[in-house]
Amino acid sequence: MNILQKIIAHKEEEVAVRKLMVPEKDLFDTSYFARRCLSLKQNLLTDNATGLIAEFKRKSPSKGFINEHADVLSVTGAYTRFGASGLSVLTDHEFFGGGTDDLVAARVNEIPILRKDFIIDTYQISAAKAMGADVILLIAACLKPAGVKELARYARKLGLEVLLELHGEDELNSVCDEVDMVGINNRDLKSFKVDIDRSLRLGKMLPQHVVKIAESGISDVAMIHRFKEAGFHGFLVGEAFMKAQHPGEAFRDFVTSLTNPKI
Repeated sequence: MNILQKIIAHKEEEVAVRKLMVPEKDLFDTSYFARRCLSLKQNLLTDNATGLIAEFKRKSPSKGFINEHADVLSVTGAYTRFGASGLSVLTDHEFFGGGTDDLVAARVNEIPILRKDFIIDTYQISAAKAMGADVILLIAACLKPAGVKELARYARKLGLEVLLELHGEDELNSVCDEVDMVGINNRDLKSFKVDIDRSLRLGKMLPQHVVKIAESGISDVAMIHRFKEAGFHGFLVGEAFMKAQHPGEAFRDFVTSLTNPKI
């Protein structure tokens, strides 16, 4: 099995266990479930927004630990303070070293938060709402188009926004009216190789009205400008910040370079 297949196989087992531990009806009674979600889409379309969705990620399947002991409160607080349009928090533990507690801790920030995980079941969407997320990620490579539509419709019913992630032309048929934004992952989830040009080509195939987000492998401001010129509205960046000793400071310096190119 490739990496993605291993992740999904593990996720199926994980979801089954969590359903037994915490029935879905119990999620409906949590304090965050009644909370009104913040709009990442609106933030990305706001004039003078950085468009940066800053990610908190401890490890990856391809590189192992990136920043094992990073503090979620200090990092996401700095991301918010220095101009992020949104936060992305990994909640997968087995492959990315994250967890529900990370997103709950990050919720102290008044900014849209994306639950970054491999969602295959409506239970995970209810859980995302219960932990304080505003946006969920649906990965086209993990789902059939009908599955994307079903899960996205359920998320929207709960007031959550939906980011659909694509990796190739064969996944374009998963784009539907039920999703709020479409992300193009520059990293192939099967080989984990990065190809910026492939993502730019795929972006041109999306309808003009779609809010487009470039994801993964973005390491410098020049890449952001290339994606902006190609009509992208958002830029999900994690490793470039998380690999630094002080991710928040790395983010601050990146924003300074992005907004003040002469400095």
